[in-house]
Amino acid sequence: MNADMTVGTKPTEIAHRLALQPHFRTLRLGTPFQPRVEALSSRQEWYDWAGYKAPSVLWDEELEYFAIRSQAAVFDISPMVKYRIEGPDAEGFLDRLTLRDVTKLRPGRVHYTAWCDDDGHVLDDGTLFRLSDTRFRLCCQERHLPWLLDSAIGFGVEIEEETEEIAALALQGPTSWSVLEAAGCPGTERLKPFDIGTFAHEGEEVTISRTGFTGDLGYEIFVNAGHALSLWDRLFEAGKLFGIRAIGYAALNRARIEAGFIVANADFVTAEHALRSDRVRMPDAIGLGFMVDLKKGYFNGRRAIEKSRANGGPAQLLVGLEIEGNVPAEHAIVYHNAKREVGLVSAAIWSPTAKRNIAIASLDRRYGRPGTADLWVEIYAMRELQYIKMMKRAKIVPRPFIKLPRRIATPPGRF
Repeated sequence: MNADMTVGTKPTEIAHRLALQPHFRTLRLGTPFQPRVEALSSRQEWYDWAGYKAPSVLWDEELEYFAIRSQAAVFDISPMVKYRIEGPDAEGFLDRLTLRDVTKLRPGRVHYTAWCDDDGHVLDDGTLFRLSDTRFRLCCQERHLPWLLDSAIGFGVEIEEETEEIAALALQGPTSWSVLEAAGCPGTERLKPFDIGTFAHEGEEVTISRTGFTGDLGYEIFVNAGHALSLWDRLFEAGKLFGIRAIGYAALNRARIEAGFIVANADFVTAEHALRSDRVRMPDAIGLGFMVDLKKGYFNGRRAIEKSRANGGPAQLLVGLEIEGNVPAEHAIVYHNAKREVGLVSAAIWSPTAKRNIAIASLDRRYGRPGTADLWVEIYAMRELQYIKMMKRAKIVPRPFIKLPRRIATPPGRF
């Protein structure tokens, strides 16, 4: 706001002038699919996803969840940050940047990975798509362009954020492949988990991967923003007989917890967002130690991770919990012997599919090993306008909490 706007001007006039400025009128961005999503929103429950207006619930959270598990659910993942990384040194750069061995990632494949700062603390996790020998797409939760550009010094690569240019949908659930078949997407039946394919749409090439965040049969579809609405219409027309439904994040969150997936800055704090030194996490602390490939050359954080392992590992461990009863324990404190505070639950639900009360929690290393006895969670439940404190027993269990055979079946079954 400049001085001319404030001197001698009434507060109501200032507010009016501010309201006329575009960045005040549009508080959150709309994705290329926004007109279709808005039209289906009967609840008008939105949240901010990386500056975009994203649906928390569209029509009914529980029914949206069951659309994932029994039909075909569509979730707009366009706000997911996407980087194009291309050039003769792209493979070497990404191998240096991330934890996994990128030389083993073939063109036409995807892998789940993470990357750390020099102290071995996780900056983010995401999916790396190898679209060709020299072209990759990195998808993640947070924006990292300055970090990527600094890390690329000395490498022959081009790095460009393409979040706005590339729209994306997650199509998940047991009838998801049937929708793709009906939409005329040949070859999708041959895609194995983490495979990439393409199909034609309005004279352009659409990328589809057999990936997702639900632990179910599912795909992620990437299209140029200009063709987003026609792609949406094509899928929904083809999916009429297969129960296709649009969903919000609340339903997706239920499914991802069942699948044991973690969310940056929800289940762990990324290195760039942590305000306290004890909040950062190494890969071993959040269940990503399997990614660390010490057989390859140097990568960011390698020395720190090796040193941590030599000293016994991280101070905390992220674990799955099964809790007695049916009251979700979200953000509950975890105790040992019902007295000693040993951790915190970051995500929890009553699982309709597993028929269990489940949670993801970060525990002190001493108490985070399988078989640890006498764990309790402190849950506060609303009963007739009063919170009731409940102490419920908990035990450490493996993640994922559910394993659906259809997730990996190739070719997928028809439903």
